[in-house]
Amino acid sequence: MSAEVISLRERGSQPSLAPMLALTAPGMNSVNAVILDRMQSEIPLIPSLAGHLIAGGGKRMRPMLTVAGAELCGYQGTRHHKLAAAVEFIHTATLLHDDVVDGSETRRGKAAANIVFGNPATVLVGDFLFTRSFELMVEDGSLKVLKILSTASSIIAEGEVDQLTAQRRIETSEDHYLDIIGSKTAALFAAATRISAVIAEKGEAEELALDSYGRNLGIAFQLVDDAIDYDSEAAESGKDKGDDFREGKMTLPVILAYARGNAEERKFWEEAIAGFRCDDEDLAHAITLINKHGCVEATRERARMYAQRAIDALSIFPSGAARDAMAEAVQFAVARRY
Repeated sequence: MSAEVISLRERGSQPSLAPMLALTAPGMNSVNAVILDRMQSEIPLIPSLAGHLIAGGGKRMRPMLTVAGAELCGYQGTRHHKLAAAVEFIHTATLLHDDVVDGSETRRGKAAANIVFGNPATVLVGDFLFTRSFELMVEDGSLKVLKILSTASSIIAEGEVDQLTAQRRIETSEDHYLDIIGSKTAALFAAATRISAVIAEKGEAEELALDSYGRNLGIAFQLVDDAIDYDSEAAESGKDKGDDFREGKMTLPVILAYARGNAEERKFWEEAIAGFRCDDEDLAHAITLINKHGCVEATRERARMYAQRAIDALSIFPSGAARDAMAEAVQFAVARRY
């Protein structure tokens, strides 16, 4: 098996998600049908609340990776449709729980489910979607797939708790933060992609390659999200600008700004992350400091490093439309502004 170098696109060009959308469109139609069917319940509140988020305009990146991975591996069956739906249910459940924990007011440009339906209902419907995901895994019948996705679910939960304990802790290091996002974000990207190789009955090399692709893409994706919180307007990103700042989250732009700041700047960050300086003027000052030290661009540069690792992982697969689409999806993920 030979490897081929695939280069990250030059920054001046504009990558697109269109090839990935075209590649996965037939499969995603089937996945969406499963999602719509399995989010139903005799309790009307459940599909109403679940649909509020699921139909809310998300990119569906994670289930798309399962479908794309199946295409890359030449899989001809339909098992990945239910499994991709399971992946989306896991992701949606974590978003519902996150919004309650964070007290979020918006999600994807509209009122968050916890604002519309209340915290108790949001948590319980998140639980419902988790159970639906495991029903779909069991129906698939593969213990290996079940282990990959259930392990990822456990790791995600650990990552969320780790992030909660790191919140408002100015001493959080870059390495610790990368561990957090490796768990809470990248674990599901990795699992979603890896299971494609399992159902296609590929070898360990292909499994590990798709795991690496998804994991590195997930880290890059989250780092770009971190940058966007200090770089893009709410109308463009679909969330309130400065959410992470007001919640005292130690994301990479803040970690870098604190490390690079002088004594006065570090004092500001200590007070801000502790929750004593979080109004609009403080956010504007935080953005000024982040821009002063080039922390948004540094965060995006790190994202590009992980993106290249994701693209490198595809090199063991034959060239073709599937590999090209998956490589360009990585490039799109790190170039996006929303």
